This record gives sequence, C-alpha cells and structure tokens, in this order.
Amino acid sequence: MQKIINSSIRSFVHHEQTGALWRLSDIFLEYIPFDHENIIFCCIGTDRSTGDALGPLTGSFLSSFHSFPFEVIGTLENPLHAINLASTIEEIQQKPTTPFVVAIDACLGNEKNVGEIIVHEGPLFPGKAVKKELPPIGDISVKGIVNVGGFMEMLVLQNTRLNVTYSMSNKIARALLLAWQRHLLKKKHDGNNETNYNNTRQQIGYTNFS
Repeated sequence: MQKIINSSIRSFVHHEQTGALWRLSDIFLEYIPFDHENIIFCCIGTDRSTGDALGPLTGSFLSSFHSFPFEVIGTLENPLHAINLASTIEEIQQKPTTPFVVAIDACLGNEKNVGEIIVHEGPLFPGKAVKKELPPIGDISVKGIVNVGGFMEMLVLQNTRLNVTYSMSNKIARALLLAWQRHLLKKKHDGNNETNYNNTRQQIGYTNFS
C-alpha cells in the first residue's frame, strides 16, 4: 500500500462512474502488452486489513477466471506482502524469460479522489504510506485509492469499508479480463482481415459496462 497525494497521474477512472469497466479496459489495453511472452500480475497487500486487501482480492478474482491465462501472485489465500515481497521479486527476476510485471496495490489519497483506480508506467513502492521500506515492483502500476491519507494511515486502512475495497478490486479484475478478451478479439479480426471492429461489446457478450 502506498500514498498518493499529487495529481500528476496519466490515467485514472472512478470505479463508480458510468462505463468505468469499459474505460478501464481501454487503459489496460494501452498499458499492458498482452502479446508479451510472460506477463505476471502481482497483487500486493494483506487480508488482515480491509483497506490493504485490494490487491489480494483482485488476485483472487483473477485466479477464479478460468479464461484468464496469466500468472497471478497474491491472493486472499496466499497474500503477497511485506514478509515475502523481496523473495518473490527475486524469484521473478530469475525466470528464463524476463517477465512484464503488472503491480496492483491499494493506496491512500485526497478525500475527493477516494474510489479512483490509477494506472501509470513504472513501479509502485509498497508500504510507503506506512513508512515501510520495501523494494519497488512493476513495469506498470495499478493503484486503488481506498481511503484518505495524511494521518494515522495504519488505522485508516484497518477501518476502511470492505465494500469499497471489494467493489474496486472486482472492477479491476473484470476490466483486466475484458481487456484480455478484447485483445483476443482484435487479433482474430486482424487475422481474418475483418474491417468491422466497432461493436466489440456485443461480440464479447458483456452487458454491464458500468
């Protein structure tokens, strides 16, 4: 979990805004090279704190999608947190094919930004808001602002509404799945030299893009 207090963010979506799922999948398609040989989703956090559970919840959702083919590290059952983060990063770096890592974590921010999901290039720094020195991780970062930062961050995280964390993590996971499905559909159309790629929502079969 880290803290966000500035607004120099390239891409963000509020999880409750109309069309959030589709817009978030647009952003993921822009940032994630789904053709990469080895993509790993590292979902950071702990199930012992409602605010910091965004990562493990997202990981559990992703792991439940049978059509999502990528490696997921960090779930409610097996969290990726301060204790095992460094060793996990070391294992990832030893893989024969250099992976593209998508790091997902909760963060704190301004009151007006609570509920926003932020995506940007480069690593995130887990534990920064609670003064923990942990190694950076990620080729891109996905952050969910779950509560307000600035004072007694640990207590704020522990008293964050589970509904907020659950809703945001569910939206992130579903948008990642949708982005992957859209990527496959585009490849299929490109391979068949199809020119009609406009109505992808109906072709994928999604009916709820809120």
